[in-house]
Amino acid sequence: MAASCASTLPSLSFVSSSSSSNSPRRFRRSRVVAMASVGQKVYAPGVAVSEGNGGLQKIDLKSPHGSEAEIYLFGACVTSFKVPNGKDLLFVRPDAVFNGQKPISGGIPHCFPQFGPGPMQQHGFARNVNWSIADSEVTEGDPAVTLELKDDSYSRSMWDFSFQALYKVSLHSTSLSTTLKITNMDDKPFSFNSALHTYFRASITGVSVKGLKGCKTLNKDPDPKNPLEGKEERSGEVTFPGFVDCIYLGAPSELILDNGLGDKIAISNSSWSDAVLWNPHLQMEACYKDFVCVENAKIETVQLEPKQSWVAEQKIELV
Repeated sequence: MAASCASTLPSLSFVSSSSSSNSPRRFRRSRVVAMASVGQKVYAPGVAVSEGNGGLQKIDLKSPHGSEAEIYLFGACVTSFKVPNGKDLLFVRPDAVFNGQKPISGGIPHCFPQFGPGPMQQHGFARNVNWSIADSEVTEGDPAVTLELKDDSYSRSMWDFSFQALYKVSLHSTSLSTTLKITNMDDKPFSFNSALHTYFRASITGVSVKGLKGCKTLNKDPDPKNPLEGKEERSGEVTFPGFVDCIYLGAPSELILDNGLGDKIAISNSSWSDAVLWNPHLQMEACYKDFVCVENAKIETVQLEPKQSWVAEQKIELV
């Protein structure tokens, strides 16, 4: 079972930055309550904490440009990204549960320190535990929040290493960017792989993904346990006429998703060297027509020596 979903948010205090007008105002975690008389926590403008589905705590980001994002502390899962016209580019499945015991099915779940099946639970434990707020800031009106996960008895029961994960989510007018930093806090090396299992709202019959021609593929259809090696030969677009579960090794730094709803979305990355496309088709008959997963991933094992860090960035932008 996962650790309890109950989590006490750290108090935050203002930390001044340089006098430059372009410098972000930063609000960092402090043991001192900002307003002790009322126990009030202080966050950067455009950053708020509220109670979400199932009583789980969530962070709401609001940009002065009209965009909005929602991140649950459970799993550090971004569940909504709305652009100024009100469209939500992300999708949460109708069977998603918000009980603090099961990962949230939709949005941008984490896969760490394992992608897929393996010696620990599917996709690792990071999506199935509470993260804490480490920092919030605002830059030229655009809000950002940094979440933190450290090892505990639950994680060590599956993966016996000391680590720190920092996950920064930044909201802009038509884009959402994330930075994941994994640091080895142990006295011995460890290895892992990871992914952002992003669910995009879509009309699957009209969905296409550009940019994958020439990539080496590991196709999990028809047998997920024995993926077929191949090469993406389609010259233009990858479409989704049926069940799709395919890994693309050595993917480019940017893919273009046509979600079939009139939107084109650029999915760019740094250090996420691979991509995964997934749609369950009739295995999830209630909602497969309404979403597609286009995931930035690191399938090849990353090894970190003590005190070393690995950083990966993703940007989702309406184009």
